[in-house]
Amino acid sequence: MMIVIMEAQATMKEKSAVIARAEAQGFKIHLSDGKERTIIGIIGNERNLDKEQIERMPGVERVVPVLKPFKVASREFNPEDTVFPIGQHDVGGKDLIIMAGPCSVESRSQIIETAHAVKEAGAHILRGGAYKPRSSPYSFQGMGEEGLKYLAEAREETGLPVITEVMEPALVPLVAEYADILQIGARNMQNYALLHAVGKSQQPVLLKRGMSSLIEEWLMCAEYILSHGNTRVMLCERGIRTFEKYTRNTFDINAIAVAKQMTHLPVIADPSHGTGKWEYVAPVAKAAVAAGADGIIVEVHPHPDEALSDGLQSLKPEKFAKLVEDLKRLAESVDRSVP
Repeated sequence: MMIVIMEAQATMKEKSAVIARAEAQGFKIHLSDGKERTIIGIIGNERNLDKEQIERMPGVERVVPVLKPFKVASREFNPEDTVFPIGQHDVGGKDLIIMAGPCSVESRSQIIETAHAVKEAGAHILRGGAYKPRSSPYSFQGMGEEGLKYLAEAREETGLPVITEVMEPALVPLVAEYADILQIGARNMQNYALLHAVGKSQQPVLLKRGMSSLIEEWLMCAEYILSHGNTRVMLCERGIRTFEKYTRNTFDINAIAVAKQMTHLPVIADPSHGTGKWEYVAPVAKAAVAAGADGIIVEVHPHPDEALSDGLQSLKPEKFAKLVEDLKRLAESVDRSVP
């Protein structure tokens, strides 16, 4: 991939001419219109591109190769942070976005009660699983489409946008009917058919890092989604598997700082899966925000001891409300705000 950096004063006609020249030679185009510069990504066999010819075109400042294996996700392609709206708030900007709700939708009353509780506490997005990938085939697998309908009803009552996991390509159209954000779980991070499907859907996507994945592998999976022109992608650090046994996973604070430097995509922290124990969720959430996370996704359940999945790591509504208040104060110290 090559990127064409246009001059600050380049006209629309000059930009269109560069795009037309590249497309005529069989290249795919990704356009990034920044506040100060327009960057045109040219994707294809670079040996067929006459770099000097492009550089001589009016309005072109320079042509630069993207050396990283992840192209569209890289800071080279888009030096500015990607910001996009979900519901009434922007993700990736100055606002710190909080997603909260139960691991699984267990009943209509449970998800409605939780939705009202997390909204009252200050959440901006409702999470809840209708389809659940479980380690054991005998564990609760979710309510399927019925659960999606309950999530949609909770959205109608509270106004909170909904995020839920999609597990296979065939389910993408169905889940997209009900959800505002499609979540790719850690176990499906490298399900390439699913990545293609959510990319084509043009729905916002939350891509969780695989439990044993390198940061570069994570970003390469984001590239699959971005390659379809779906730019509304969020990365989610949710802990990786190590030898440590006192927590469910080892939450990788490093990954947040690294991802924010290497990519323009918003980064969301999941301290619930990162720790696996409710008493560690709040301190790790705060650490993630201090490290640069653009938001958090937290499991909240009104009755964790009765939860069908992940009760041990779920906050009660009152604990979640306290966390939100703490994050409001912390956000100010890192030039962020909780809307």
